[in-house]
Amino acid sequence: MKQPRWASCNGESVLMDAAGSGNPDCVDLLLEHGASPDLASLTGHLPIHRAAFEGHYLVLKKLISVTSKMALIESGQSPVHSAADGGHAQCLQLLVDSGFDVNALLDQTISDNYSDMRRSALYFAVSNGDVTCTEMLLNAGAKPDLDPLQCLLVAVRAGMYEIVRILLASRANVNCYFTEVNDTLFPTALQYCLKDEEMMRLLLNHGYDVDKCFHCHHDFHFYMGNFYVCSESCKATPDAVGLC
Repeated sequence: MKQPRWASCNGESVLMDAAGSGNPDCVDLLLEHGASPDLASLTGHLPIHRAAFEGHYLVLKKLISVTSKMALIESGQSPVHSAADGGHAQCLQLLVDSGFDVNALLDQTISDNYSDMRRSALYFAVSNGDVTCTEMLLNAGAKPDLDPLQCLLVAVRAGMYEIVRILLASRANVNCYFTEVNDTLFPTALQYCLKDEEMMRLLLNHGYDVDKCFHCHHDFHFYMGNFYVCSESCKATPDAVGLC
């Protein structure tokens, strides 16, 4: 029997639309008549990605068993990314329980479409402020240091205290740098929270290496609360701590 491959103007197959609607009966019917779960849209997404992103648990469960590993590899993205991006913890747990790699990275060509160069599923969860999915991924073994802009820096910059605590408890590197834009020794995380005393204390209490703040030679200075950030003088005073 000829495979149902009809596609809409955006290159999405009928099965893709059915996966997005969340109707398992429609998905069953299409699969029975030869619809391919490995047929990608113009954006490279497979039906399994759509089901995971939309949070359709039953459809996702069905597509997990019929989607080929080769098609997933060629797509350059994992349904784990999709579930984390959509914020669907139940679907994410299903994928984890089914053996999907929580540390799978977006293909570079896909990552290049994001201005922040994200690559990991954990990054999606953290950038969305999703505590549940963040915890779930970390508990499943997700590494917090796989992205150029590490997840901890994303959470610090956005003021996500709970996620910062979770990441630090999972041994995220408190002294990490965003090397793509930072050519100084001044710690990146501290740059992101100079006006947030609570966040700064949180970092310091988890082993932040403040000594590095005294080894920056760039010419800028300003005063913030009890902190004097300066490249010309690193002398501590009774009322200020010299940081540079």
